[in-house]
Amino acid sequence: MLPRLRVLAFIVPLLTLVACDQADPDPEPEPGGGLDFVTALAVALNPTGVAPLAAEVAVTTTQPTSIEVTVAARGTNGIPLTHRFDAVVQTHTLPVLGLYAATANPVTLRFFDANGAVLGDTMLTVTTGPIGDALPQIRIDVPASGGRPGLNLVSYFGHNGDIVPQRPFMFDATGAVRWLLDFTGDPVLGDLFYDNGIERLANGNLYFGSNNTSLIYEMTMLGEIVRTWSMPGFSYHHNVIEKPDGNFIATVNKLGLATVEDHVIEIDRQNGAIVTVWDLNQSLDNQRRSWPSDFADLNIDWFHGNALAYDAEDDAILVSGRTQGLVKLTRDNEVVWILAPHNGWDTAGDGTDLRTKLLQPLDAAGQPIADDLVLAGNTPYPDFEWAWYQHAPKLLPDGTLAVFDNGDRRHYLPDGQGPRYSRAVIYDIDEEAMTIQQVWQYGKERGGDTFSRIVSDVDVHPEVDRVVFMPGAVLDTGTPNGKVVEVDRASGAVRFEATITPPQPAFGFITFHRVERLPLYP
Repeated sequence: MLPRLRVLAFIVPLLTLVACDQADPDPEPEPGGGLDFVTALAVALNPTGVAPLAAEVAVTTTQPTSIEVTVAARGTNGIPLTHRFDAVVQTHTLPVLGLYAATANPVTLRFFDANGAVLGDTMLTVTTGPIGDALPQIRIDVPASGGRPGLNLVSYFGHNGDIVPQRPFMFDATGAVRWLLDFTGDPVLGDLFYDNGIERLANGNLYFGSNNTSLIYEMTMLGEIVRTWSMPGFSYHHNVIEKPDGNFIATVNKLGLATVEDHVIEIDRQNGAIVTVWDLNQSLDNQRRSWPSDFADLNIDWFHGNALAYDAEDDAILVSGRTQGLVKLTRDNEVVWILAPHNGWDTAGDGTDLRTKLLQPLDAAGQPIADDLVLAGNTPYPDFEWAWYQHAPKLLPDGTLAVFDNGDRRHYLPDGQGPRYSRAVIYDIDEEAMTIQQVWQYGKERGGDTFSRIVSDVDVHPEVDRVVFMPGAVLDTGTPNGKVVEVDRASGAVRFEATITPPQPAFGFITFHRVERLPLYP
């Protein structure tokens, strides 16, 4: 666990208490601001030293209470953030999230008795400092209209001259940064490289893998490390996901091999044991070279696994290989299907004829597309296109599959000579018939404005019928940036758009890898 840098105490310089029923508070207020049932109240800004826009409040009351915390909006267009903690107890230690940077933040604590009746309010002022010049400018191009509530968690790569540690942050619908973890100088994660990024566990904590330590971390919203998991014999890269049973599946390198980024493992959440290993050299053809790469030696990094998804219906995994395609594998490492142009597939390392695993594309009417040039990927079809150098596969509740189609070297044309667009695309796959049909897409109409050769993300929020399209390394606009584009699935209309422009992108072109829409509190 990270050390706490400030001890909670009754008197701290950043705390002002104002009782809701006092028009003229005392210069040295009582612990509860005039609420006689509050016997102690203290606040610590950034108690872990890595969460500068968060505080922790300790409260003791004479009777069991629950507490609601509200961080007031800043300015006329700001967004207040409120969270109700349900525990009815006499001693509370609560995170206060959503503070604005460089601001005297008014924070209200509302107390409820065991029956839910309001007992009173106490107001605090929590003053934060600036958060430095490594974070990006965030421009709201299309104001938010409906959609899933929450903040946007950015697994940020930008910097101000030093690419590590990476700094995840969350911004609200106005573009204001409301949460940040900054591990600069931290003895544990001072060189954090989380690759695909940070996501939320089912228990509400955050989790991620670090390429530099090959550990998986569980962490609170205040940046406290809860637990880590190692992977003996392997090193981590790119992606880790949580299964419904709590175990982790991760893309890894197997130590001692001449090739990299071509293994996947499952780690038991409880005891840390590696329970399954998927060796893609056996299930696929490590000599296939249909998709070239500017970023890796294909004799070493022939697959470049960049993302995972889990299919709970048949205990199978989906593995995205940037230079091969998207593959579904059984628990026994057998190929179920391959989503990729049909060019160049032959025999797997285990002897399987991979040509029998290729999906047959259908047109909008459900009829097979027979054009060999379309099947091979040399030309597009009016209502079907393959995904090229894809990222971020997501299995949706209706059984369809969303993918970020990066569009790098589309139709095998060198960078700069072919069409330049990325897409959020949704496919319907029939595993019995071995067919694939494109049922939705967005991005082609945007052209170079949202073209991202690498990284990037797509999410689908079916409860509000929205797709969020997130190119993370946009270069064609002149200034490197990333975008969050929320689209109404039925109409194709943009309902929210933000442009994120770092002072310097990582490696000259990456702003972020992924963005997730999440509630601020678990």
